[in-house]
Amino acid sequence: MKIVILDGYTENPGDLSWDGWKTYGEVTVYDRTPKEKIIERIGDAEIICTNKTPITRETLEQCPGIRYIGILATGYNVVDIEAAREKNIPVCNVPGYGTAAVAQFTMGLLLELCHRIGAHSDSVKAGDWAACPDFCYWNFPQMELAGKTMGIIGFGSIGREVGRLAQAFGMKVLANARTRRPELETETCRYAELDELFACSDVISLHCPLFPETEGVICENNIEKMKDGVLILNTARGPLIVEKDLRKALDSGKVGGAAVDVVSAEPISRDNPLLTAPNMIITPHIAWAPKESRQRLMDIAVGNLKAFLDGKPVHVVNGV
Repeated sequence: MKIVILDGYTENPGDLSWDGWKTYGEVTVYDRTPKEKIIERIGDAEIICTNKTPITRETLEQCPGIRYIGILATGYNVVDIEAAREKNIPVCNVPGYGTAAVAQFTMGLLLELCHRIGAHSDSVKAGDWAACPDFCYWNFPQMELAGKTMGIIGFGSIGREVGRLAQAFGMKVLANARTRRPELETETCRYAELDELFACSDVISLHCPLFPETEGVICENNIEKMKDGVLILNTARGPLIVEKDLRKALDSGKVGGAAVDVVSAEPISRDNPLLTAPNMIITPHIAWAPKESRQRLMDIAVGNLKAFLDGKPVHVVNGV
């Protein structure tokens, strides 16, 4: 059985092993696959895995040997789900592997906005503290989280873990989700409609999937409903934010700061309006990247393949 992994580098830049896959067939791993090489590299392979390499209807038509598509990620919009369903090809993703890592990273972004630790460290190394007439100084306002309210849009596993961490810092949580679980509500955590969440939150963190109804949820109209000086975090999907609207709000000070790990087009384009926005932190889609979470992803993905070969596929996203 031929197994082709089309873009394995981000999952495994060399610190993990592909040996688990080799139990099930002849494995070829490509670091990256440009669009013009996708069909050629798949060839007559029966098992293909992708992270961000697109699998289109044309690809499926040109590669009739495909029996299974594994996604080395949770999101599966890179695959033409309907075309795969028509051909009875299961598409399996990897949910839940990065909950702890992404939640931890989210709080890291928030703490950086609150304290600008990196910028202050750079300032000290540049000699500013040595030249200071006082025993301390700060170049950015400092913020305490205790008593503040975090609005969380999307209250799945990651959103709930962010909420738990926020409460550990003494914050109250307002959560918005399509499906509500009343048993999760406490004195410091409850569900709220979006308008209330926008109006009452000091920090807004995005953890929802990218659907038509969530695309552009952070836009000029909704930003106007928010508190002055609100902080906005996004470790979910870039298109949840209308970037030009966020830039405008950062310029005016309506939004006091923002930190994102994802943007509308990745890698980021050089003309992205957020690149030069004030009080803006941007990281290169790394919230998922600790070795522990990538190993978990690898293990689950191999388990997905085993389950398929055993005739009991799991984590199937296209109903096959």
